[in-house]
Amino acid sequence: MNQLLNFLLVAIALFLLIPIGVLWVECLAAALPKRQTGQELCMNRPAIAVLVPAHDEAGGINTTLRTVLPQLTHQDRLIVIADNCTDETATVAREAGATVIERHDLEHRGKGYALDFGLKFLASAPPDVVVVVDADCLVADGAIAQISCLAATSQRPVQASYLLTQPPKPSPAAAVSILAFTVKNLVRPFGLTQLRQPCLLTGTGMAFPWSVIHQVCWASGNIVEDMQLSLDLLLAGYPTVFCAEASVTGALPQQTQAAVSQRTRWEHGHLQTLFSQVPRLLKAWISQKRFSLLAIALDLCVPPLSLLVMLWSAALIAAGITSLALGLHLPMLLLALEGLLLFTAVTVAWAKFARHRLPLVTLLSVPLYVLWKIPLYFAFLRKPQTKWVRTERDLTKSQEL
Repeated sequence: MNQLLNFLLVAIALFLLIPIGVLWVECLAAALPKRQTGQELCMNRPAIAVLVPAHDEAGGINTTLRTVLPQLTHQDRLIVIADNCTDETATVAREAGATVIERHDLEHRGKGYALDFGLKFLASAPPDVVVVVDADCLVADGAIAQISCLAATSQRPVQASYLLTQPPKPSPAAAVSILAFTVKNLVRPFGLTQLRQPCLLTGTGMAFPWSVIHQVCWASGNIVEDMQLSLDLLLAGYPTVFCAEASVTGALPQQTQAAVSQRTRWEHGHLQTLFSQVPRLLKAWISQKRFSLLAIALDLCVPPLSLLVMLWSAALIAAGITSLALGLHLPMLLLALEGLLLFTAVTVAWAKFARHRLPLVTLLSVPLYVLWKIPLYFAFLRKPQTKWVRTERDLTKSQEL
């Protein structure tokens, strides 16, 4: 019985070593001096079409468009897809200077369907590059040109750095959420770039060569359509390039219900994609012998940070009890080592990329953040979210120019 229990705990520890080890490698690679990518500057700016899918965004879309329009030239277009809107989104966008197309289809809802509608609109006179920006984001000056030129020269999808702005007085949960978001959307993609590997798309601040994007079917209600799209493009031979210099920012929801809704959609979608797509990527890696497929499969194996901490903590408690009661010390030693790797990864990520925004005490709030997320993961076990649900917006000062 003791041997079986020891074998089981060692197996759990080795299983957790995969995502923890991947996270550790990515975070440490991101902390190294930036390597030269060898990417060529584009001599001629491509013709750009910016697509902004919007569902009931009248209250904040004007702010987003004011960050995009000054970056466009006479050959560029800004198209807002007013998708199943019940407010004045279309009117506000037209008054701001955007071309507006309206879509009404209550049976097929979600960002994927809206973008498919926008791409069909562009098909009669396609641009060189299509850029996708969410209707609640702020685009840093020069970001549109940076990601578009990189997409044009590389003929690959490009992802800008997409981060969340910090509320004036963030709660401990909000501060840790911002740190986790930074690790996921900046630190890990940058670490993969340092290792000469592609990254995943993160939903906004994305640029695609028309020759690539028109081959893809967007019409899907997938709740993490950006993640699925990056995997489909990777398998087709178009891995995503990360452009850390281009910045897009969004606002962390301040309403508790809105924050829970947003995190539920993101994390349930991530877990569903992990279970369904990692075997697909591993199979393709074996047949195609492309290391980038294995790299992204391993990257996908890293669950949301709070869930990873939760699983490690539960395993450590079980191993600790077993060590004290039965003298089985190997699982405890393995999990202690993994805890050190996990702590090192998060600390290095904070020190390099978030120290200027989040105080060190933020790390002490991680246990509270994990406890806050427990119901979210129990909900995944009972009934995973599969339908797209719009996150309610907060019109806060952080969204103003």
